[in-house]
Amino acid sequence: MSDSSAVVPRSTDSLPRTLLTGAQMLFVAFGALVLVPLLTGLDPSVALFTAGVGTLVFHAVTRATVPVFLASSFAFIAPIQGSVASFGVSATLGGLLAAGLVYVVISQAVRLKGTAWLHRLLPAVVVGPVIMVIGLALAPVAVSMATGETSEHIGYGQAITLSMVSLLVTLVLAVFGRGLLRLIPIMGGIVTGYLLGLAMGVIDFTPVTEAAWLALPAFTAPSFHWAAILFMIPVAIAPAVEHIGDMVAIGSVTRKNYLETPGLHRTLLGDGLATTTAALFGGPPNTTYSEVTGAVTLTRAFDPRIMIVAAGVAIVLAFVAKLGALLQTIPGPVMGGIMTLLFGSIAVVGMNTLVRAGHSLTAPRNLVVISLILVFGIGGMQLGGGQFTLQGVSLAALVGIVLNWVLPPANDEA
Repeated sequence: MSDSSAVVPRSTDSLPRTLLTGAQMLFVAFGALVLVPLLTGLDPSVALFTAGVGTLVFHAVTRATVPVFLASSFAFIAPIQGSVASFGVSATLGGLLAAGLVYVVISQAVRLKGTAWLHRLLPAVVVGPVIMVIGLALAPVAVSMATGETSEHIGYGQAITLSMVSLLVTLVLAVFGRGLLRLIPIMGGIVTGYLLGLAMGVIDFTPVTEAAWLALPAFTAPSFHWAAILFMIPVAIAPAVEHIGDMVAIGSVTRKNYLETPGLHRTLLGDGLATTTAALFGGPPNTTYSEVTGAVTLTRAFDPRIMIVAAGVAIVLAFVAKLGALLQTIPGPVMGGIMTLLFGSIAVVGMNTLVRAGHSLTAPRNLVVISLILVFGIGGMQLGGGQFTLQGVSLAALVGIVLNWVLPPANDEA
């Protein structure tokens, strides 16, 4: 099917219903959207703005044919934290901009060569452990926040209470929630933890009272340093591969083949340009949101224009300065408690990638590839120095790709 056959779906919904449904989609994504900037030191208002703009960019590229909303990517949380600590925010944004261009390059390779080469270069035996590294590399950071080590004005007992209650509510909603509640476990945990923080008296509203109602978000321009770029580029590999799964998932819900129309090369290009655009303004990388896909499944709201409405609402909210200041008052232990689940769940996604592939993980070849990816990525191995240092996820991904390329196939793959 050619690109020319792409048709914008028609909707019989009234304008008020479309606006209401669009606002609901943003509500579903809101908790996860603002969690990434709150954990990485970026600005939540900028993240709202870049989620909206990124979603509009995606729909412009894909001709408004896919009902998805793009916002802050969890896969980049740990790498952003590590990069900000090593290189600063501006240089990290430059690395994220380059990571978005990786999507663009892959999209053009897919347009010219299809997807078979991508699966050969990045099989499950590489992608799975790299995703696990992304989730586990900074697990100690989650524990530090959950125990109050990063919050001087919150004692250990208060921190443990806040973090564990927030974690418990998130778990309960994720496992036992029904309907809309099951789609917003992170928001439920944050709201509960925040209310408990109010009861404990550990929340300072001074930033909220001092903030204006309306103001420009704190946009930050990227700068470019080779070390930060080399650190961040490999991180884009795993989310780019996961993008294919996202398109298949939303296609199974709407009963459309988005890999053909508008085409995987267009959806990858839209995703990459959305991430690059976000970095230009100081926002976190964008990705398609499974929470919103779940909401689409629940509400049967298949019209992509609903997501365009959600993007518009996000952009408007970004200019409400008091909202951004309010988000900054969320206690660190609340976020830490949720991070313990979040980082672990990312690692489980990587583990599931390995299990679903069905290969023998103890075959010598697979054992070598997986083991070195995990130890190099989590153990703190570092190669090079100065502007050309490789470490963490970037080193793990490179090691995995090289080993997969040079080692002969395992017996179970032959």
